[in-house]
Amino acid sequence: MFNDICVLTARPLRARSQKHHGIVFSLKHVAEKKIFGTKPVWRAHTKVSVSDVHRTIIDMLDDPEIGGGIRQVADCLASYLRRKDRDDGQLIAHADRLGNGAVFKRLGFLTDQNPAAAGLVDACRARLTKGNAKLDPALDCPRLASQWRLWIPRAWSASPRE
Repeated sequence: MFNDICVLTARPLRARSQKHHGIVFSLKHVAEKKIFGTKPVWRAHTKVSVSDVHRTIIDMLDDPEIGGGIRQVADCLASYLRRKDRDDGQLIAHADRLGNGAVFKRLGFLTDQNPAAAGLVDACRARLTKGNAKLDPALDCPRLASQWRLWIPRAWSASPRE
């Protein structure tokens, strides 16, 4: 069970982790232009910007570490794909605006074998960038899934569902 709250901020950071009132906050600095897809939520007298579900998925695909690693990100994506409020257009729009080609490679790879995600797979294929990326930068990824230009760990087959 994850007990920390992930915060992406444009403010300079002194520490990547902070604890306040018994709650651990994991912090990541991002450029101001990469803060979008949020809605205001009031906590007492404080307004906090919280990402929508689509943006949260894209953030985890951008940096699997903030989602607990690529296995947990894959589980979250699978749950997202079953949601009634799933919006593939919004998901792709957020990924386009973020501008990281690795997001499309990871998203395409993770949805490739899911018949309900055929539209996402096609959108990702259309946006493939040159060069190769890692499925999870924190892991040793010696195998290349050339269709997605994605280095994958040994524990993963060419398809994550096998």
